[in-house]
Amino acid sequence: MAGSDENYPGVIRPSNLQGGLRPGVGGKVTGGLGQNRRALSTINRNVMGAPPLHCAVVHKRNDITENKTNAATNKIPPVPIHRPITRKLAAQIASQQHQPAVEVTKPPVPVVPIRNESADCIIIDAEDYKTTGNSAVPMFVQHTEAMMEEIDRMDEEIEMEDAEDWSIVDIDSPDKKNSLAVVEYIDDIYAYYKKAEIVSCVPPNYMEQQFDINERMRGILIDWLIEVHYKFELLEETLYLTVNLIDRFLAVQSVIRKKLQLVGITAMLLACKYEEVSVPVVEDLILISDRAYTRKEVLEMEKLMVNALQFNMTVPTAYAFMRRFLKAAQSDKKVELVSFFLIELCLVEYEMLRFPPSMLAAAAIFTAQCTLGVSKEWNKTCERHSSYVKDQLLECSKLMVCFHQKAAIGKLTGVHRKYSTSKYGYATRCEPASFLLEAWF
Repeated sequence: MAGSDENYPGVIRPSNLQGGLRPGVGGKVTGGLGQNRRALSTINRNVMGAPPLHCAVVHKRNDITENKTNAATNKIPPVPIHRPITRKLAAQIASQQHQPAVEVTKPPVPVVPIRNESADCIIIDAEDYKTTGNSAVPMFVQHTEAMMEEIDRMDEEIEMEDAEDWSIVDIDSPDKKNSLAVVEYIDDIYAYYKKAEIVSCVPPNYMEQQFDINERMRGILIDWLIEVHYKFELLEETLYLTVNLIDRFLAVQSVIRKKLQLVGITAMLLACKYEEVSVPVVEDLILISDRAYTRKEVLEMEKLMVNALQFNMTVPTAYAFMRRFLKAAQSDKKVELVSFFLIELCLVEYEMLRFPPSMLAAAAIFTAQCTLGVSKEWNKTCERHSSYVKDQLLECSKLMVCFHQKAAIGKLTGVHRKYSTSKYGYATRCEPASFLLEAWF
């Protein structure tokens, strides 16, 4: 009777490693006797004697690839193939596997010192090249120097603009909630007025083509119309438009002396129809002219004037600019009255036609401020909205001072009498700003 191999530990028989199962009797699969067990040493060789696998560890530091072997595996001594596994050997292997892994201390990373870029930079000064005189200044040095000068110039301009912005007052901020003030469009409106006033101005020498009237007669007519305007209690806009219509008509149409007053009352009738809510009737104008003309003559002159003017009644007058510039100057009622007094004195004078309406308005306000001692300067806010500086206004202001000095004397005193009333604040009582006439100013 055959015994088990377990009773013979020194004898190791070969084992069928390829197939330990074979068919038996009756088609059953039975294990081959003596060949269904593998040698213990073979098992030990397969478990413990296999060569350790090497793990490739890729470190992407400085683009260097390093292959490292598992340290724990290398430290376990391989077991001889012919040595059977005993309890003592198994305990040694188990104790070695449970030992803590040895900590690997990484070498310290060297700290790269920070380069001092300023020490590495080479500063080239154009003056060094100029002083040596050996060679010309390189082109790139010239370009750099020009660029720095341009940057400095731009910085100075920005600083000047910022300083000017601080000195300019936003005069429209209180009216932002007032829809009638049209704050969003007010600057565009007055920019258009500045362009349109050039077309609406008349030649300052148009009287040369008139053969029967002269500038003195024109002054008498306007002085009388100022009194008519005051008596009818018309709007201020009506007076300035009346004078504009008269000058524009006389610049294109010759008029005899007897019809000059007819031109005046017809121009006032047209201005009233354009500006007023309640228009004076034709009979009132005929009556105030001492019935010198008939209704038919007034209507015929009206037709002639609108055709000569090509029905263009919308023109920027000095009054429109006065309202804006008074707001920019933050003027009180006294300055406003004196300003209108001075500019109405200019309406009578033929020589003032050489100044545009915007300049007349700005000069009147500046002269009024000097007259009342409010200010002798034309501030940045006024310059911004009027587009005039103080030096541009001085010539016109000096003429206004002369008219103010002679307002109470002479034959044309209609404006003086009007502003001597309480309704206009006794504006004529102010002393003229005679210091504006001094040479040093």
